[in-house]
Amino acid sequence: MDRLRVVFFGSPGFAVPSLAAVAAAHQVVALVTQPDRPAGRGKQLTPPPAKELAGKLGIPVQQPTSLKMPEFLAGMKELQADLFVVVAYGRILPQAVLDVPRLGPWNVHGSLLPKFRGAAPIQWSIIRGESKTGICIMRMEAGLDTGPVAATVETPIADTDTAGTLSERLSRLGAELLVETIPRLVAGVEVVPQDHARHTLAPMLKKEDGWLDFARPAREVSARARGVDPWPGPTAVLDGEPIKLFVPRVVTGQGAPGAIIGNTDGLVVACGEGAVAFGELQLPGRKRLPAAAVLAGRPILVGSVLTRPAT
Repeated sequence: MDRLRVVFFGSPGFAVPSLAAVAAAHQVVALVTQPDRPAGRGKQLTPPPAKELAGKLGIPVQQPTSLKMPEFLAGMKELQADLFVVVAYGRILPQAVLDVPRLGPWNVHGSLLPKFRGAAPIQWSIIRGESKTGICIMRMEAGLDTGPVAATVETPIADTDTAGTLSERLSRLGAELLVETIPRLVAGVEVVPQDHARHTLAPMLKKEDGWLDFARPAREVSARARGVDPWPGPTAVLDGEPIKLFVPRVVTGQGAPGAIIGNTDGLVVACGEGAVAFGELQLPGRKRLPAAAVLAGRPILVGSVLTRPAT
């Protein structure tokens, strides 16, 4: 198969393996990515990870503030791309842009569509207790992740998976599936329409999605904590200050929801049903550390209570 001319739309680390894989096999004539944004304590302008890779590979980069500008559409047409590949770009592509490439626009989506359409499919698949997820290669259309699917791969969700670990695994699976699927796109692959009646949504996470509700069963608390790790971070209030609690493990135990019932094998918190032991903690302004290290410097006594913020 001849090398295709590809415009790649992508921004975060999730897009990097796919960008590398496509660039190794085809000519990526442009990367379209989000503008540099302030990050870290110093709020220094930081490029998206996809832009950093593009710089190393010599790929021209565009960072438009809007995809609706006539000059952006004209520039896309001038590139004469065979294919658009979209991986976690972070913006909706207008129909006029979707219509540009000869072989269509294709999205690497981190769920088993029609489940979890939207910006945060990986996080919500964990939060909602799914036992498996996967990658879909979907032909893009005007609706939110509603297009027909050309290829799918599944992976189980382990009880230890976080949004971070699952995202890393799915990013690799997505890159592999993408390069396997591109020749089939050229040949005119038969796509499978989604069953729209079965769709669920996965909206972008907000900071308040990280608050843990210990009145819920332990398995749900654990799923929430893993689904919001690393961002916004699973959070509770202790003595009026936020504390983040990572690496949850469902254990036996009982007590009033939010009560600390153990502090020797992690920080053990009673839930509505059962309990959760957290293996890592993060105090305000401090680094995330093993629970034993945090508790050695800042004891949290059995009987203390973790709460949610007052609303």
